[in-house]
Amino acid sequence: MKPEEKSKRNPAWSRDEIILALDLYRQLQGGWPKKNDQKVSELSQTLNQFWQVQGYAGDTLRNTNGVKMKLMNLRTHDPKYEKGAGLKAGNKLEAEVWTDFWARPDYLIETATAIRASIASLGRESSLETITPQIDDIDEVEAAEGRLLTLIHRRRERSSTIAKNKKDKTLAKNGRLICEACGFDFVERYGEHGAGFIECHHIKPLAELSGETKTRLSDLVLLCANCHRMIHAKRPWLTVDELRQILR
Repeated sequence: MKPEEKSKRNPAWSRDEIILALDLYRQLQGGWPKKNDQKVSELSQTLNQFWQVQGYAGDTLRNTNGVKMKLMNLRTHDPKYEKGAGLKAGNKLEAEVWTDFWARPDYLIETATAIRASIASLGRESSLETITPQIDDIDEVEAAEGRLLTLIHRRRERSSTIAKNKKDKTLAKNGRLICEACGFDFVERYGEHGAGFIECHHIKPLAELSGETKTRLSDLVLLCANCHRMIHAKRPWLTVDELRQILR
C-alpha cells in the first residue's frame, strides 16, 4: 500500500494502541477525561507517531476525541460499571487486551512503558523504508504485548552474530546442537547436512526488551524449527518449560 493511499482512511486500532489506551484508562480509573487533559493529548501524539513511522500521513489520525472514545469503549468491559455505561466496543481486540492485562496492573504498566519506548525509538530511525517492511513482515502470531515488542523480539533472536556465538559456545561445551525442548539432533537425523542447523529463541519477557541494547547468550535457547513455531503459533506464546510439559 502506498503512503498516499494509507492517508485516505484510518487503520483499525492495533493491540499496541489498545494497551496504551488501557493504561491511560487505568490512570483515570475509568473516568471521563477532563477537557484538554494533558495525558490524553500525550497519548494522541504517541499514537500518531506510531502510525507516522509506518507511512501514514498527518498528525490527527488518532486525535484527542478518538482517544476519549476508545477509553469509553474500554469502559464497556469494566465490571464496576453497569452495562451500557460505556460506548459499544468498536474492536474485538479490546476484550482480549482487557482479559490479558486488567487483572495484572504491574504487567500492564511495564508493557505500556516498553511500547512507548519502542515508538520513541522507531521515531528516531532515519529511514521509514527500513522500518515499515520489518513491521509488516511479522508472519507469526504477534505476542500479547503487541506488534512492536514482537518486532524487537524477532530482531534479537534472528541476529546472525549472536546466534552464531550461541551455537559456537554450545558446541564447545556439549559437542553437539540439540533442541532444548524436544531433544532433536539435526546431525543425528540428517548427518553432516544438518551440521550447525538449529534456531535461536529469545526467552526474556517482551516487556523488558525495549530498554536493553544487547542480547546476552543466556537470553537465548536453541530450538528445532517445529518447537520454535509451536511457541509462536498462538497467543499467549508458550514458554520453553510449557512446551516441554506438552511434549511430556
